[in-house]
Amino acid sequence: MTTARPVRLGPRSVLALALVSAVGVVAFGWPLLADPGSGLAHSADAPWLFAALLPLLVAVVVATIADSGMDAKAVAMLGVLAAVGAALRPLGAGTAGLEPMFFLMVLSGRVLGPGFGFVLGSVTMFASALLTGGVGPWMPFQMLSMGWFTMGAGLLPGAGRLRGRAEVLMLGAYGAVAAFVYGTIMNLQGWTYIGGLSSGISFRPGDPVHDNLVRFLAYCAATSFGWDLGRAALTVVLTLTVGSTVLKALRRATRRAAFEAPVAFEGAAGGAAGPAGPVASGGPIASEGPADPDRGPGSGLSPDPGRGPGGTPTA
Repeated sequence: MTTARPVRLGPRSVLALALVSAVGVVAFGWPLLADPGSGLAHSADAPWLFAALLPLLVAVVVATIADSGMDAKAVAMLGVLAAVGAALRPLGAGTAGLEPMFFLMVLSGRVLGPGFGFVLGSVTMFASALLTGGVGPWMPFQMLSMGWFTMGAGLLPGAGRLRGRAEVLMLGAYGAVAAFVYGTIMNLQGWTYIGGLSSGISFRPGDPVHDNLVRFLAYCAATSFGWDLGRAALTVVLTLTVGSTVLKALRRATRRAAFEAPVAFEGAAGGAAGPAGPVASGGPIASEGPADPDRGPGSGLSPDPGRGPGGTPTA
C-alpha cells in the first residue's frame, strides 16, 4: 500500500511562505518600534493586512500546486477540511479557551504538509469568523496565527516514517506548546490597544523594546494563561484519544485524492513501454485482485468470460 506523504515544499512554495510570514511579522511587531502618537490601533492597519493576505494565500496555493503537481481534488479537500474546522469552532464557544478546531488543525497540518497547512489554517479561521460573526480588526491576525500554527505541524520531523503512538504523542506535545504560542501571538495584537494606561502591564509607546516585552509577558501571565491552558489541554486530550483514527482517515483521503501520485510504467521483465500506452509486456498482465475460481487458467487472456481461450462462444 502506498504511504501518504505530506505535500513537499518546493522553491516557489518556500518563497511564498517566507513572503507571507514576513508580512505577518511586520504586522504584529511594528507597534513595538513605533513612536508615541503614531496611531497604534490595529483597526487602522487591519484592512490593509487583510487585503495583502488574501493574494498571498492564493500565491501559496498556486506555488504548492505548481511545485507538487497536484490537481483540483487537493484544493477540494482543502475546502472540505476548512469547512469542518469552521464548524468545530463554535462548539466550544471560546469558553475557557476550549476550541476543538485546534486539534484538527494539528492533524491536518501533519498530513497535508506546511504549505497547504498554512493555507488551511488561515482559510479555516476566515470561514469560522464569518460563521460566528467574529469579523473585526483581529481577524487577519487570527488568520496569520492559525496559519503558522497549522504550518508548524507540517514541519515536524518524521513525516514519512513516524507512525503509531509515538507520532500521536509528538503531535499532542506540539499541540500543547503551539496553543500557548498562538495565544501569546494574538495577545501581541490586542495588547497595543491598551497603550498609555496607568497599569504596570500595559503597552507604553516609545519605551525601549525590552521594557515593553517584560510588561507583555506579565500581561500574558495575568490575562490569558488560563485560556491558553484550556486550549492546550483540550487539544492534547482530543489528539491522544481520536488522533490516530483521524490521521488514518486523512491519509486515506489524501491517497484517494492522488497527492503526488507517481506515474508508474509496469510490465514484465524485458518488456518496454510501447506506443499504445504506458503499460507493455511480453506476457499477460496479472490481475490486482484474487483469481476467479469459475474461470480457467487462460481466462486472463480473454476479456470476455463467456468465451473460451480460442474465442469460441461457450454454452
